[in-house]
Amino acid sequence: MEVLKVYSEALEKQLQASVAIKQPVQLYEPIHYIISLGGKRLRPILTLLTCDFFGTDFNKAMNAALAVELFHNFSLIHDDIMDDAPLRRSKQTVHERWDLNTGILSGDAMLILAYQLFEEYEAPLFRELAKLFSKTALEVCEGQQYDVDFETRDDVTLSEYIQMIDYKTAVLLGAAMKMGAIVANASDSCRDSIYAFGRNLGIAFQLQDDYLDVFGNPKTFGKQSGGDIITNKKTFLYLTAVSRSIPSEAEALQHLYSISPADPSDKIETVKGIFEVSGAAEAIQKEIEMYTNKAYDVLETIQLSEEKKQTLRAFGDWLMQRTV
Repeated sequence: MEVLKVYSEALEKQLQASVAIKQPVQLYEPIHYIISLGGKRLRPILTLLTCDFFGTDFNKAMNAALAVELFHNFSLIHDDIMDDAPLRRSKQTVHERWDLNTGILSGDAMLILAYQLFEEYEAPLFRELAKLFSKTALEVCEGQQYDVDFETRDDVTLSEYIQMIDYKTAVLLGAAMKMGAIVANASDSCRDSIYAFGRNLGIAFQLQDDYLDVFGNPKTFGKQSGGDIITNKKTFLYLTAVSRSIPSEAEALQHLYSISPADPSDKIETVKGIFEVSGAAEAIQKEIEMYTNKAYDVLETIQLSEEKKQTLRAFGDWLMQRTV
């Protein structure tokens, strides 16, 4: 979106300066590498945009935005290790390019660097931002643990899955926007509402990510096609397909999610077919639309101009129509 360009350019300039390679190179080079892979930078951009939309120079929220992006990339490094993922943004993951120990330690350093960025703010603002950041970081860890737990459970419900992606993904998007509102000294009601807007949009975003993991083009999506199927992740698509399929197809799907063939291509194609025939593919698209509309309903209650609300709606529409 063109409206995001000014925030994106300012962020990129500051981000590169904040992750310079220094001694020991083995610690800082992987940090520079994961940041240099790019990505959408949606969360920090939203921090800057929100600060701007509430009437404050967005550069004042730059350190908070950088902290959000460093934390997000820290979580990606560790997620890739836990998932044994070979690719991130079409490039080797950190632990594949270096090794597991380097990935763990560099990720830890990124988390510490993120906290240090808040030290640039005056004490009252530092306290508010750090409190929200700590709460959010812990929720992300809880979401990741739920995700791990689901791998060995056969009774995961859709509501549990939504809670997991809420914590693992959505709360950080909501917090990113709330940080912009905090720096801008917006009212408590505006802070809470923009957080709810971002959080609902975050759930829709992750559901879209789940859909693209299976049905997206790996050349544009930047991840291994069918990665969730290969690792037997019980996503919204899987849970819905099991509940909607006839017994024989449900059993076949459950069996496929109990094996890990050396060549997963046949498994991926079979599972994709079940997702489509069962109606799971259609159901997830409706769920994405529902959470997007929830975000828009909250947006109506926020004290912003209609022009700015329309920009945020357009952003949501663009986000849900993405292929990357």
